[in-house]
Amino acid sequence: MTNMLEVKNLSVAFPSRDGPVRVVRDVSFSLGRERLGIVGESGSGKSQTGRAILGLTPSNGTVTADHLAFDGIDLRGASSSTWRQLRGRRMSMVMQDPKFSLNPVMTIGRQIVEAYRRLGRKSKSEMREKALEVLSSVQIRDPERVFDAYPHELSGGMGQRAMIAMMLVGEPDLLIADEPTSALDVTVQLDVLRILDDLVRDRGMGLIFISHDLRLVSSFCDRVLVMYAGRVVEEIAARDLHNAQHPYTCGLLHCLPKIDGGVRPLPTLERDPAWLA
Repeated sequence: MTNMLEVKNLSVAFPSRDGPVRVVRDVSFSLGRERLGIVGESGSGKSQTGRAILGLTPSNGTVTADHLAFDGIDLRGASSSTWRQLRGRRMSMVMQDPKFSLNPVMTIGRQIVEAYRRLGRKSKSEMREKALEVLSSVQIRDPERVFDAYPHELSGGMGQRAMIAMMLVGEPDLLIADEPTSALDVTVQLDVLRILDDLVRDRGMGLIFISHDLRLVSSFCDRVLVMYAGRVVEEIAARDLHNAQHPYTCGLLHCLPKIDGGVRPLPTLERDPAWLA
């Protein structure tokens, strides 16, 4: 399998009163046309890793890497014109919560059309047709209604589908999904996962699926990276996650609640200072 994304020793740091704080530390992995899960607690560096790959780190942050390339294109210090050619066209990111990612004063259709317009000159009818097409592709039954709706008029699941549609309008090769199901109920989660699974299988897309839900990642992804304090502590095939070796991964698995486990306090995750070395 040919890798479309190569990451070696990626680090992200932000300034503080006590000096630079590295929130991502020497992260390395590769990605082909597959589903790669990145899991860990809040603050483990998952989202910052995804943002750094797309050049979306805030201006006060510093990103370094020994190697960071997408389809042979070196992303370190990429020019603005290079990013314009890549973002939205070949690389996209679905943010965590559509309530904060969609423009509340613009209709869904207008936002998708605006994203599509950036890819080249199209007639109004072509742009509307494309927007309706991508809305249908994420299993929205009434795309015309959603096209004319404002974000607040949609449910959480529908808003998330609209976000995915907007990111897919450029037919990217790489999609980074940052906890796309965390605010959704279980049945809607399954619908969103089915959509993402179809995209990887039918379009041959590469997917980075960022989540804190180990059970979800183990059943959906092909491989899993486990992050702790900005560092990857374990990489394992998703189907083998229950056989994880690192004590942090094992601790996360043991902390999961069990419906049939009786009434008991959840175990406390013990951390070893050596994991930060």
